[in-house]
Amino acid sequence: MATTADHAKSDDAFDGAKVALFIGSRLIVMRRDNRPDIPFFDMWDFPGGGREGDETPFQTVARETMEEVGLHLPPDAISWQRAFRRTGDGLRLWFFVAHLPAVAEAEVIFGDEGQFWRLADPDEVLTWPDVAGDLQQRLALWRAGGPACDAALAGLRV
Repeated sequence: MATTADHAKSDDAFDGAKVALFIGSRLIVMRRDNRPDIPFFDMWDFPGGGREGDETPFQTVARETMEEVGLHLPPDAISWQRAFRRTGDGLRLWFFVAHLPAVAEAEVIFGDEGQFWRLADPDEVLTWPDVAGDLQQRLALWRAGGPACDAALAGLRV
């Protein structure tokens, strides 16, 4: 699904968040469950998911990262953030880019969602035909130097 940039305001609601999480120079990706009753089934995905309660965008993505791959995502690991509104259903979603050291690979504990995980070269991920939603477009926008939203709007202390 295509998305459009969303000029965030501090009082705007949002629906979820995803993170392109680099471990060293590679991205962690997960193969979604092969169940036709879920969106983007059997496709590659990044850590993230839906908002719970009054979470900030960062709190959502940090919790989801812990649940899905067992990694603590500190605020200072975030290098880029931006809100998007998904066309079609209008969901407001945040996309983050974060970096952890290569040694974090040994700390991955795969959760109960998805089939398996792996590390992949970001150039390779951009060419795959089976990546969930518009994650490739968001990753490409970041790589092209697209503007980020104010970190405070994402719930990051500045």
